[in-house]
Amino acid sequence: MQTNARRLFWVVISAIILYVLLDAIAQSLPPHYSPIKDVESDLAVGPYGYVMAINFLNRGVLSLVFLYALAGTVRSNSGSWGHFSIGIYTFGVWAVGAIVLAFFPTDVPATPISWHGAIHLVAAILAFFGGAFGALIISLRLGKNEAARKLRRPALLIAIVSIILLFVAVATLTGPIGGLTERLFLGSVLLWEAIVSLYFGK
Repeated sequence: MQTNARRLFWVVISAIILYVLLDAIAQSLPPHYSPIKDVESDLAVGPYGYVMAINFLNRGVLSLVFLYALAGTVRSNSGSWGHFSIGIYTFGVWAVGAIVLAFFPTDVPATPISWHGAIHLVAAILAFFGGAFGALIISLRLGKNEAARKLRRPALLIAIVSIILLFVAVATLTGPIGGLTERLFLGSVLLWEAIVSLYFGK
């Protein structure tokens, strides 16, 4: 499992890089939403919205692969699955939520909330909280796994930053910098996934 897990962690890292690239591509296409004001979900609305929809799928799948590799790694290293299970299931909400976002697009800004827009909003909120708190719980448990003790401090630091950015993003979501704060939060969770993947993938 160890060799396969290492390969999966590198798949995750590659998918995170792809996520950043696709996000940049979606941002550059019409109708040219503002990355400072408009949230990322708006990129899935418009003639090229499918690019962001594909990217939501990418984020969900890469996170599921990450969790599968992480679960196998901690189980094979010390059998300490029980210490990680709550965090892994919580972070799973982040992964599944991203997949839901791909199939239920948000509403165009300044329009009434539709049924699919409402599903998108609820899925996004659950995913955000799942990502931040899942990362925090997993990071706290890393000290109980012999192979991951050196990772605990940097992972925990990034997870705490993610928690802070989560509440900042929620508080500013409809404001003039809602897009920026949301992207900073999303970036922090993806950075956490990348750091953990790099550690276990080496």
